[in-house]
Amino acid sequence: MTLSFFDQFMSPTYLGIPLIALALSLPWILYPKPTTRWLNNRLITLQGWFINRFTQQIFQPLSLGGHKWAALLASLMLFLITLNMLGLLPYTFTPTTQLSLNMAFAVPLWLATVIIGMRNQPTHALGHLLPEGTPAPLIPVLIIIETISLFIRPLALGVRLTANLTAGHLLIQLIATAAFVLLPLMPTVAILTAVLLFLLTLLEIAVAMIQAYVFVLLLSLYLQENV
Repeated sequence: MTLSFFDQFMSPTYLGIPLIALALSLPWILYPKPTTRWLNNRLITLQGWFINRFTQQIFQPLSLGGHKWAALLASLMLFLITLNMLGLLPYTFTPTTQLSLNMAFAVPLWLATVIIGMRNQPTHALGHLLPEGTPAPLIPVLIIIETISLFIRPLALGVRLTANLTAGHLLIQLIATAAFVLLPLMPTVAILTAVLLFLLTLLEIAVAMIQAYVFVLLLSLYLQENV
């Protein structure tokens, strides 16, 4: 039976039990936990340095009210990076290629930023729906457009992450299949295809990290508008 290229995106099951829960819990098992020692090993030191640098870069433009989100967004960043990177290993499943999972991340966090803005400073939050100096005839149209753009934000977050990872996985599978098919027929072309596959894999590693960073960065920008 010939497998479809899209079979790799189906949620795996074992004896009728979905294994996506195992894939979601794996990142927290892999990361080392901080110890009570004065001096940590190199891995924990590198992990702490990375989290500190990321937190400083993301939350420097935000007011003090937004700093309460530091632990949540830093944890989400590490979680998404690990899921994306583990999905590049052979015979693995990438949960972040599922739009439902990405929307489950995006919608509650986006809704929380909107609720915070409406509760703490409703006038300022509603002011984003109407730019200053708008001519009176355009006010109803602009309010509708800005409202639609506000509700599209979580959809854009989820679709961006899903589409980038799905496209990368499909390209890797297509080029790998072409390399195996061409190997007995045209070995030189197959070797060139394998080199292209290696370069594409490096690009996908970068995309896996960048997309996780962009997801959290956009959430921090939405938070910045409402605190």
